[in-house]
Amino acid sequence: MAAIGALAYARSGARVFLRLHRGTVRSEEIVGFLRHLRRHVRGRATLIWDGLIAHRSITTCRYVETQRRWLRVVRLPAYAPELNPVEAMWAWLKQQTLANVAEVGLERLADRVREGTRATRRRPRLLEGFLAKAGLSRLPSSPSFREAL
Repeated sequence: MAAIGALAYARSGARVFLRLHRGTVRSEEIVGFLRHLRRHVRGRATLIWDGLIAHRSITTCRYVETQRRWLRVVRLPAYAPELNPVEAMWAWLKQQTLANVAEVGLERLADRVREGTRATRRRPRLLEGFLAKAGLSRLPSSPSFREAL
């Protein structure tokens, strides 16, 4: 089971998005997730992501190119999990929701991940903490947010 996740700052606070997939994450799943984000994120967005091969594929790059009106992509350095707020969320989920868990089957494990994600949604300050840990603690209109990118 593989996961695609995103944390978003909105005027109303931080939000989390999650999609789980069987197998590895490929270009088709990335494009599908970006379409999902577009339905839920109003206005312009800056997407900060790592160097996953599916992020750099021809299919993904072509799709992102067609979305320039609302989407800007910034790539993280080669290995910088401390700059990725989603990595902080995964670490928290592993320590809180998935610690000492030995589920039988991937569906039960996926249910636990979804449950943990729902718990983070009920704790907006926690989501803001994940963003702050990556240096993204301000709304996009502030100069320090732009400098972090």
